[in-house]
Amino acid sequence: MTGSMRIIEDYLDELFPNPRCELNYNKDYELVLAVMLSAQTTDKRVNMVTDVLFSKYPSLEALSKAKLTDVIDIIRPIGTFNKKARNVIEIAQKLLIECHGKVPNNRKYLESLPGVGRKTANVVLSNLFNEPCLAVDTHVSRVSVRLGLAKQGDDPLTIEKKLTKKFKKEDLCKRHHQLVLFGRYHCTARKPLCVNCQLKNICKYKR
Repeated sequence: MTGSMRIIEDYLDELFPNPRCELNYNKDYELVLAVMLSAQTTDKRVNMVTDVLFSKYPSLEALSKAKLTDVIDIIRPIGTFNKKARNVIEIAQKLLIECHGKVPNNRKYLESLPGVGRKTANVVLSNLFNEPCLAVDTHVSRVSVRLGLAKQGDDPLTIEKKLTKKFKKEDLCKRHHQLVLFGRYHCTARKPLCVNCQLKNICKYKR
């Protein structure tokens, strides 16, 4: 491990010793739906709508029979609500019919669900099954480029591959959450908190 990687990891461990997903969920399918809904919006806003959604429809059976217009009304605050509402109902139906209501530890199947891509599958696999996956969102991409872990213009899959080579396999789930939280609360897109950051000597943005 290079000296800079040790500094990065130690600082992430100091800031976020016990990182966790900030999306609220109590059941396996709720995480799938919450991550799918989180595209192009914030976890905070998603938690607001899923609190209502999962209370009104407390089971997959109930969600699978929900009226599209009712789901749209609930999730309207998160944007692209028409498509996401259809995805909610279709995912519920598919999990019931094809998986007996359980989310499988199967990347190919997860990515076949409407609205679920590699990033969402990675979050689900790491959080539900502790699989060594690292999801790359806008926060992870920004932090990775600024810290020299990836290059400007790298796509999410390229960044994912680079990060999985730099971090220990057994730490990938933790590193994912740490990078997300670091990007969300410290290394923000606008006005990052550089003054007291222990990585400013590494950071390309600061230099």
